[in-house]
Amino acid sequence: MKTDHDPASGPDSLRRLPQVDKVLREPAVAKLLAVGPRWAVVAAVRAELELLRQQALAGTCGALDEQGRLVVAPAQVAARVRALLVPGLRRVINATGVVLHTNLGRAPLAPAALQRAHELAAGYCNLEYELTEGRRGSRQDAVDALLAPLTGAAAHLVVNNNAAAVLLMLSGLCAGREVVVSRGELVEIGGSFRVPDVMRASGALLREVGTTNRTHKKDYELAVGSETAALLKVHRGNFAIVGFVAEVAVAQLAELAHARGLLCLYDLGSGALLAPPAGEAERELAGAAGDGEPAGEAAAAEPTVPQAVAAGCDVVAFSCDKLLGGPQAGVLAGSREAIGTLRKHPLMRALRPDKLTLATLLATLELYRDGRVGEIPTQRLLAAGPAELRARAEKLQKLCAAAGVEAEVIATRSAVGGGSLPLQQLPSFAVALPAGAALAAGAALAAGEPDALARRLAAALRHGEPAVVARLAAGRLLCDVRAVLDDAELAELAVALAQAFQSARAGA
Repeated sequence: MKTDHDPASGPDSLRRLPQVDKVLREPAVAKLLAVGPRWAVVAAVRAELELLRQQALAGTCGALDEQGRLVVAPAQVAARVRALLVPGLRRVINATGVVLHTNLGRAPLAPAALQRAHELAAGYCNLEYELTEGRRGSRQDAVDALLAPLTGAAAHLVVNNNAAAVLLMLSGLCAGREVVVSRGELVEIGGSFRVPDVMRASGALLREVGTTNRTHKKDYELAVGSETAALLKVHRGNFAIVGFVAEVAVAQLAELAHARGLLCLYDLGSGALLAPPAGEAERELAGAAGDGEPAGEAAAAEPTVPQAVAAGCDVVAFSCDKLLGGPQAGVLAGSREAIGTLRKHPLMRALRPDKLTLATLLATLELYRDGRVGEIPTQRLLAAGPAELRARAEKLQKLCAAAGVEAEVIATRSAVGGGSLPLQQLPSFAVALPAGAALAAGAALAAGEPDALARRLAAALRHGEPAVVARLAAGRLLCDVRAVLDDAELAELAVALAQAFQSARAGA
């Protein structure tokens, strides 16, 4: 092998590019074909040849073999094959502290839910078959039976998410007629999906009342007319309005709706079957002083599904992958008449959940039924108090020290996430890198970029296996331990931090 610097570089050197088949017959590349799929090796070879082509056109000629052909480096081909075979969806260690992180998949599932999914996905199940009678059944019946004592509603319907639940509710019960909503509740959820847009798609006609910050009962009363089908309340799950505000309680709205012969519908969103965990974390938050936030508002209770049903709503729509702690799904809980109408709607076929969603949802609901809520990761992580979290952060710090990485334990706060409890910033603890001494002595500071090392650390963590997502604050990388699932993940996180620190420092 030799390096060519003769006039053949440039466009003329394109004649020196080997054919794909020849590269595939090279011994080192042929070994890749023996252990990996052919499509990936061929794609990697073609990508390397295109790189050599671009270099040749730019006037750069690389290494040549004995026949004067440009050499495709087997190591580069192998690296490209590995990159092509990385799964599109990968496991991530959540070191952001946000328990219901939408971008990271929201609620992690309980072991019982994972086991049920494995059992039912590996073979066949009675998804729509009545074993007792030997005839076709409904995929909704088992969930309905479990939800009834948990919500207090007479009937239930499961779809693939809460946006679908709201769309079906409005399409099936209000299409072509007016739905009255407070202006302060015309919310936008993640991905720029807005309540007015969903209403338009459903065929319902939006009738706004009140103002952004104040809506009164008389506003609804004046808006009701012959074309009105329902009064709709939307829970502001991802933001809050404080100060000079007024809104109509859902029980009053239901009373008004029924007095006028209308439906009362509630897009509850967050899906809490129980009051959010009132552990040490919430007690500290409620009693906090001097930290710049009104403790009473921050600790405001999240409305629960049973409360909404008891208030007299005809239909309540909520998510399953938020505070409920289950898979992505949406539930409609309400009267038999309303839910019966929605079961027959043509959209139901398009919005119905699959067997894995139902399997994991059923297993999660069984934990509520059996009093084993602590086995649901979302409930357990949100209930963790400062003492427990500090101990976990200190354990991570020691694991990092054993791996040769200096880190500091600091107090921090983290959001609940997932459009739930927007005013709550739960107290937590994190390890911070680089530690104070390393930060002060870092080359990044000398270069006038105090956060350069932290950004390199964050990037290295994202590219690791498993990937780690943390957060940056004040020029440092923070690994909040609230959403780190267990001690095994703590150990993995320490190893990942050590590897990322070495990589980031090497690239300084």
